[in-house]
Amino acid sequence: MSTPFASLDEALGWLDGHIDYERVAPTRRLLPTLDGVAEALRFLGDPHDTSPVIHITGTNGKGSTTAMITALLVELGLRVGSYTSPNLHRVNERIALNGEPIDDGVLLDALARLFAIETELSEPLTRFELLTVAALMFFADEAVDVAVIEVGLGGTWDSTNVVHGQVSVITNVSLDHTQVLGNTVGEIASDKAGIIKSGGIAILGIVGDDIASIVEDRCEEVGASSLWRAGETFSCEENRLAFGGRLVDLHVPGAVIPDVLVPLHGAHQGDNAAVALAAVTAFLGRPPSSDVVTEGFAHVVIAGRLEVLGHKPLVIVDGAHNPAGAGVLGAALREGFSVDGVSVVVIGMLEGREAVDLFAPLYDAGITHAVCVEPDTPRAMAASFVAEAAREVGMHAEIAPSIARGVERGLELAGSDGMVLATGSLYVVGDARENLRTLIAKR
Repeated sequence: MSTPFASLDEALGWLDGHIDYERVAPTRRLLPTLDGVAEALRFLGDPHDTSPVIHITGTNGKGSTTAMITALLVELGLRVGSYTSPNLHRVNERIALNGEPIDDGVLLDALARLFAIETELSEPLTRFELLTVAALMFFADEAVDVAVIEVGLGGTWDSTNVVHGQVSVITNVSLDHTQVLGNTVGEIASDKAGIIKSGGIAILGIVGDDIASIVEDRCEEVGASSLWRAGETFSCEENRLAFGGRLVDLHVPGAVIPDVLVPLHGAHQGDNAAVALAAVTAFLGRPPSSDVVTEGFAHVVIAGRLEVLGHKPLVIVDGAHNPAGAGVLGAALREGFSVDGVSVVVIGMLEGREAVDLFAPLYDAGITHAVCVEPDTPRAMAASFVAEAAREVGMHAEIAPSIARGVERGLELAGSDGMVLATGSLYVVGDARENLRTLIAKR
């Protein structure tokens, strides 16, 4: 089709002109609705109804679980669309076919189609809503066998919840985004459980019985066909540290698959692997073969999640941005990473975080120095507040004027025997990762 945009950059400029709640978060959902996305999809012929869907939410781990599910399905020979957020470097990363980001020209065409219908809509869509519709169009155009769709925020009122998931996944639930989702874990669980649909199978990761009962109530309310719960229907039994990741034994209905190498760091990735395998088993109606599981997990690569970028010093980036994520990160550092020199965290956070709660597990894991930065977003927490929290837990703290300078300073402090960790927000991880890879390549 002819395009109103001279280039992809011009199209992305149009996209960025829309409200972006990822950068400027609302304090409450005053009038929550999915009507705008549903209306846009109707104009386009309801592309979201053309393929089965596995829908994933959770406070932490949903990105890793989405990547694992995708890898297993691709290994089965299926044509797999995946939609994730946020991106680290380019918006193309969010919309992928068999793990490969959408081509620039195809993305340009999708945005041009959205531009053409925007004036027909009752109200303009947000940036995330537009990307969601673009992804669903792309999956229909590519005739995918299955779409693996990660929720952006929450569940019930997330723009992805226009889909009808044959399998709905909740990885875990803890306090996060309380200004939008609710002030208690129970309220947040209720919001996330909103992705469970009639006739579908719900997959629930490790949670307490109180949260499980909320999910059970949702399943009964909407007429879900069944609920699979970690520790009951499926599990990760042995979960051992291995070279380059974890060696796990996975149990799902109909199969026990031992000694699976998951090439990702942290014991939590074993739990995510169990959830992913359960989701694929539920989708297929049978467990995949042990060869598919072994090969599928072997190909999983997740940028920005306990990702090792270099050695001497050890350089790691991780997207932990809430207390639960920081606790998992701290545990992984204690178990699998140790250095002789100084351990430094380059860290920036968004407003609304309890900064001390993020620092405490990192300090317990042996990180003694913090270089505090501000993410490139209006929601950034002032670096001075971040530094104050670091000092409160006992770290030495300083402020860097930019993320680029922050990672340079982290490398200076760590020397060749130490460790540099960049974390606190995916905004920080994306910029830090790009700068660190350049600096490491020059060494």
